Amino acid sequence: MQQEYDFSQGVKNPYAKRLKSKKVVTIRIDDEAIDYFKQLSAEMDMPYQTLINLYLKECAKTQKKPDIQWR
Repeated sequence: MQQEYDFSQGVKNPYAKRLKSKKVVTIRIDDEAIDYFKQLSAEMDMPYQTLINLYLKECAKTQKKPDIQWR
């Protein structure tokens, strides 16, 4: 391994603009919802955070609105 590397002739990744950015957020989710997505993630062999993200993206795409009944 070299002590220093010369990046003066480096080129930016032309595909970097195509990557979709993600933001780190803090969100409060009920245990019941987390348990559901964790169970589903085990069945589908993918991280539960990915499943939650996919579900939220689908809701946004289809403009699904929550069924809320205020008491």
